[in-house]
Amino acid sequence: MDDPLRSAAIALYDRYTHETLDRRAFMNELTRLAGGTAAASALLAGIAADPAAAALVPPDDRRIEAAETSWPTAAGRTMKGYLALPKDKAKHQPIVVIHENRGLTDHIRDVARRLAVAGFTTLAPDFLSPAGGTPADQDKAREMIGALDMPAAVADGVATLAFLQRHKRSAGRVGVTGFCWGGAMVDRLSVAAGKSLGSAVSFYGPAPDPAEASKVQAAVMLHLAGLDQRVNATALPWAEALKAAGKTVELHVYEGVNHAFHNDTSAERYDSAAAKLAWDRTLAFFRAHRG
Repeated sequence: MDDPLRSAAIALYDRYTHETLDRRAFMNELTRLAGGTAAASALLAGIAADPAAAALVPPDDRRIEAAETSWPTAAGRTMKGYLALPKDKAKHQPIVVIHENRGLTDHIRDVARRLAVAGFTTLAPDFLSPAGGTPADQDKAREMIGALDMPAAVADGVATLAFLQRHKRSAGRVGVTGFCWGGAMVDRLSVAAGKSLGSAVSFYGPAPDPAEASKVQAAVMLHLAGLDQRVNATALPWAEALKAAGKTVELHVYEGVNHAFHNDTSAERYDSAAAKLAWDRTLAFFRAHRG
């Protein structure tokens, strides 16, 4: 598609998936932009994440072992998720990977397996567990994410970090990474977890109040998309506040790319060069802060 149309469609999709635009209004506006229903459907297919996209690391990859699991969290709740481990049976640095605002999807399970292949003990929690788990309907999942009790979700996240830190296959300080809503949760956990969290890598997540920066004890890396004005409006001040507070922080802004540039199931927003660079930086950052 031509760049102006692509940019306008991506911006509209971002309003639909992260703000208050409902599906009917979104599709009406997308149809107007594209010039017809068929063209709008084709646009949407390229922008939205494809649940059927092929995994980079399949579930039966011989280098890893992976399975669904569960663990107790806060106030008697139980969290479910996906545990991916290197096949060697040794202990490895533990990393929690947090999903986007669609809940725990097969794409995030794939990301967990990629981390396991890279040599990490990896856990991908489903933050919709208290509400019955992630549904297949992405719109419903977003509604459920929006209805979460955030203080309770943060408490569940802190408990999840502690669970993985204690896991028999873990060695070194626990780290956390996440994307979109998960990136925002990474920032919240860096505030809430204190010294128990060793490293935190946020991909294009809306950030907390800069006044909270003094509470962060983890080393922080922020990956931002240059075209992502909505997220950058809070994330850039957050990075400056972390620096001003004397925290360990690395900020990387990838110019000319969109929100969700790391998600290879979204053809129109994925940027392979930026995704690879951000991934390589993430792995190196975790290894540097293993503890």
